[in-house]
Amino acid sequence: MTDSLQPELDWKDGAIPVARAFDDPYFSLAGGLDETRHVFLAGNGLPDRLRDGFHVAELGFGTGLNLLALALAWQAMGAPGTLHFTTFEAFPMAAPDMARALAAFPEAAAIAAPLIAARAKGATEIALPGLQVALILGDVRDTLPRWPGRADAWFLDGFSPAKNPEMWGEDLMSQVARHTAPEGTFATYTAAGHVRRALAAAGFQVARQPGFAGKRHMSAGRLIAAPSPRASASGS
Repeated sequence: MTDSLQPELDWKDGAIPVARAFDDPYFSLAGGLDETRHVFLAGNGLPDRLRDGFHVAELGFGTGLNLLALALAWQAMGAPGTLHFTTFEAFPMAAPDMARALAAFPEAAAIAAPLIAARAKGATEIALPGLQVALILGDVRDTLPRWPGRADAWFLDGFSPAKNPEMWGEDLMSQVARHTAPEGTFATYTAAGHVRRALAAAGFQVARQPGFAGKRHMSAGRLIAAPSPRASASGS
């Protein structure tokens, strides 16, 4: 991935990165780590479901904050084994920008440091304590259909559906379902009706839940049906 594909950023209050192309912040202005824990961890029933070999996949790596929240939760459990984390990103943030953004979360500093160092070297396969991370670069509409894996839990964290509709279309949500293990789950901060309908059509049981920091709703769900033949054939 070349430097030209790195996102152009503005900085709110000098600390919160905002993607200029989407006019959308990378994490909540009210507390990014708490938002991740509320939306992506609790929305997927984590950390209670975590175990050796558990696989989390993510649409939108961003600053890496969701990964750090997962790593902190896994470390706090003190359980043996390794989690797998696969994340899809079209516009990887430069390591210095990651460092600037993640400096707002000192409790994650010990995990953030080796992650940032690895990304500074261009690494896309990264070993962290208790975690094996794979960063898949490129347009997720091309890369996800070719991915051979299946996730036990999905963090759906693209920019706002209103500003980045390509990340939330029916075909992509069908691919998410196709790459979900039986009874696997998803969680996302958005409760947009067309996103929930696309996930339901893909085979997820979808529910609205209370959102974070005054946001009325978010969405979460569990895979209850195999993707349709059309979905399985798409992008194969």
